[in-house]
Amino acid sequence: MSVAPKEGVDHQVPEQMDPGAANSLLERRHKIAVIIPCFNEGHAIAEVVHGFKSVLPSAKIYVFDNNSTDETVAIAGAAGALIRRETLQGKGNVVRRMFADVDADAYVMVDGDSTYDPSYAAHMVNRLFEERLDMVVGTRVASHTAAYRPGHRFGNRLLTFSVANLFGERFTDMLSGYRVFSRRFVKSFPAMSSGFEIETELTIHALELLLPVAEVATPYRIRVSGSSSKLRTYSDGLKILRLIVVLYKNERPFQFFSVIGGVFIAVALALGIPLVVTFIKTGLVPRQPTAILATGLVLLSALSFIAGLILDTVTRGRREMRRLAYLAVPPPDS
Repeated sequence: MSVAPKEGVDHQVPEQMDPGAANSLLERRHKIAVIIPCFNEGHAIAEVVHGFKSVLPSAKIYVFDNNSTDETVAIAGAAGALIRRETLQGKGNVVRRMFADVDADAYVMVDGDSTYDPSYAAHMVNRLFEERLDMVVGTRVASHTAAYRPGHRFGNRLLTFSVANLFGERFTDMLSGYRVFSRRFVKSFPAMSSGFEIETELTIHALELLLPVAEVATPYRIRVSGSSSKLRTYSDGLKILRLIVVLYKNERPFQFFSVIGGVFIAVALALGIPLVVTFIKTGLVPRQPTAILATGLVLLSALSFIAGLILDTVTRGRREMRRLAYLAVPPPDS
């Protein structure tokens, strides 16, 4: 699911990174964790584990299995990964468990399907520490047309555009599964999603708290033979769209309820103005049910505006609490 290039952002994939770049990480003695959510990725998981072990030799690699029915656990364990399990189905549930259970200075989160290039991980982690960032997103540049299905490509563009217009335009690939996080991001992130909406929630959390973030263009490869995508284009896309609306209501309540109130008042005026004109001319109200409806819509409009004002104050308090929880964790140390 690629997105259209954004002005001022370099979307050219750099040459393949040198795994030796990880040496600087070893010298700094940072605690790095690679966290991999997995569901039936037996065909690809060994390649993923070996790839990140070669690039980040000092990192601990965790595979969080999500009720796989194939040989994912056995293959990942044989490849040298630490195996953890989450029985609640869904990527969001796995991410919530990973963030709660794993302790590190930096977290590299990647899907277990071998579509992301491990050679960029050291560069992304180094950038996190050097620029004291909280999240580095590996924006996907398809290495082959078959890597992105047309529906995924269109859906990512649509959802990224929606989030950019509602919350701020800082990301060009909102749904990327290749990310590096700081400890303070992970330990202050209130994960609420259960499925593939988790990337949207991660993105909006960073936008709402105005966290320091960056993007790095990375290749997006075709799945290995025998591996299949767990993303359901339409149903998961609708879930993500629904989450955007819910988060907009929660994070921008005044704007959200103002729109609803504006619709109510517009309909009320359309219905009521002819009645007012008639009343001025004749002193009569010819359509009383319409008058009652228009009056009710005006009242609903006023209630919507008031609800928006009250909830906006509540949201500011919640945002301050999240900011304080974020500030309670030390920043990345370069």
